[in-house]
Amino acid sequence: MAHLNLDFFKKKLEDEKTRIMKNIEAINDELATISAEDEIDDIEDLAELKVDNDRDKEVLRILLQELKDVKDALRKIEEGRYGIDEKTGKPIPLNRLLANPAARTA
Repeated sequence: MAHLNLDFFKKKLEDEKTRIMKNIEAINDELATISAEDEIDDIEDLAELKVDNDRDKEVLRILLQELKDVKDALRKIEEGRYGIDEKTGKPIPLNRLLANPAARTA
């Protein structure tokens, strides 16, 4: 496998980390607004808030996992283990890393 341009991937991962953290902040703000909502007029409003809250919590769960994966990939760059398939120990194809810089497997 050709030598990876780690600076390129580190920049992509740092940009992704920033994007994810902004999204997490926005979801947390929305969840705080929903939980502070005290002018619920009827059962339909309450049900809608519950759906919004559940959806936001699921999106937040996914974002937190993405953030963990990005941080793990950045740590692997620092440790010299970036781009190695966690299951097989073989290099992850460049096209896969370009599509998902935080990829754990090929």
